[in-house]
Amino acid sequence: MHSHQQKILVIDFGSQYSQVIARRIRECGVYSEIVPWRIGDDWIRDFAPLGIILSGGPESTLGTDSPKIPPCVFDLGVPVLGICYGMQAMALQFGGAVESSKHREYGAATVNLKQTCRLTQGIEDRYQDGSLEAQLDVWMSHGDRVTAIPAEFTAVGVSTNSPYAIIANDDKGYYGLQFHPEVTHTPQGQRLIERFVHDICGCASLWTLSNIIEESLAKVKETVKGEQVLLGLSGGVDSAVVAALLHRAIGKQLICMFIDTGLLRHEESTKVMDVFSKNLGVRVIAIDASEHFYAALKGVSDPEEKRKVIGRVFIEIFERESKALGDIPFLAQGTIYPDVIESAHASDGAHVIKSHHNVGGLPKDMKFKLVEPLRELFKDEVRKMGLELGLPYDMVYRHPFPGPGLGVRILGKIHPEYVRILREADHIFMSELKAQGWYDKVSQAFAVFLPVKSVGVVGDARQYDYVIALRAVQTIDFMTAHWAHLPYELLDIVSNRIVNEVSGVSRVVYDISGKPPATIEWE
Repeated sequence: MHSHQQKILVIDFGSQYSQVIARRIRECGVYSEIVPWRIGDDWIRDFAPLGIILSGGPESTLGTDSPKIPPCVFDLGVPVLGICYGMQAMALQFGGAVESSKHREYGAATVNLKQTCRLTQGIEDRYQDGSLEAQLDVWMSHGDRVTAIPAEFTAVGVSTNSPYAIIANDDKGYYGLQFHPEVTHTPQGQRLIERFVHDICGCASLWTLSNIIEESLAKVKETVKGEQVLLGLSGGVDSAVVAALLHRAIGKQLICMFIDTGLLRHEESTKVMDVFSKNLGVRVIAIDASEHFYAALKGVSDPEEKRKVIGRVFIEIFERESKALGDIPFLAQGTIYPDVIESAHASDGAHVIKSHHNVGGLPKDMKFKLVEPLRELFKDEVRKMGLELGLPYDMVYRHPFPGPGLGVRILGKIHPEYVRILREADHIFMSELKAQGWYDKVSQAFAVFLPVKSVGVVGDARQYDYVIALRAVQTIDFMTAHWAHLPYELLDIVSNRIVNEVSGVSRVVYDISGKPPATIEWE
């Protein structure tokens, strides 16, 4: 059976955890997609899911313009799981009641299981002392709460501030959870999702790495046929995996172009050429276009505009350089699923946090047809595919690097001198993280150039130079992240090396912001 044949649909009401829900479903070996709540009924019917999950969201179901469940959801005859806002919306739709609570629940909570249902049977963290009543440790994040459930539902679980923390209609396969099973703070959350996906929806584990690779190779061959494909290698994980996949699928039909934007990491060009040209035998054309990018970015300080300029210049160079190679109809890109979601159009009801250069910055009149074999994959799925395709571990598990490169790690306007300073500082940071065994303990780390100067003292002389910020985070899904508690000794070494070895820096600071409220990247 095809990996997409049995699937779960996640309807997003604006939750920051919607991508986490989709990832948890895929960890069950089942394909999932996320769509905004405004999606049309026809699209949902055509998608033909075996089950639907309604996400949480920041709005209140009590608002006059609050997001609504698409009308067809309960007409499809498939199981439905409502989470937080999704549970409240489902309760209201079937005649229940929701009220704003004076005692909101944010953070860890305990749910007491008063009854059992197909979703929760046999799943618990403990039994209450002196009782046969099971308990679940969960993560809550809500202000409103269900105060009356529909007649056809039963009350399964309660918490201190939620009289209906779990509700169920076993006959129809409808369930509501006031807490978030998708986050790691709910220890039994994955078991609940597995129970819903496998036992209640009846999905088999078809979404496997071998199936994904096999189907991706077949799709590329079918799309490209005998034509050539041009791929821009950036040195990042995504484009590297695309290169390995396309090389296996179409061999010499693939031509890789490595464009040095002047915004890349330390010795990026050398590393890319060594892996792909020397070791894998991929045809790679290297082009130094740094001056072109600097000229196009001159005076541009807005981060969204910088991303779009870089995307536009990429295509311009591709089109110009490809003419010398003949008529190449296809352009391959390392677009992955979070890129697509985060670059959602406002008409989808999503807030655009940032556009991605390979999604939001492409000109409408470009001559290439796109090949994006990773468009459905999350980052961890891409990494696993890379190892399976034979890429080196160090390349596959490099920390994420933004498509626009150092261009969005230099706040404000870009200048070649700023790039030099940042590249050298970032290289020192990465070198020390690796030397002291911290590189693989953090999910992403990098340096940021701040366009402000501070006073310092070098010897007996006054120094007035720029500031470098260091950023290191730990995360599972990159949707939420905690700042990494790096040892003071490590930060001390990095700071001293940067100030002493990188001319133009007088001060180093460390970013201790989490996501949310901050993003991982500064721009």
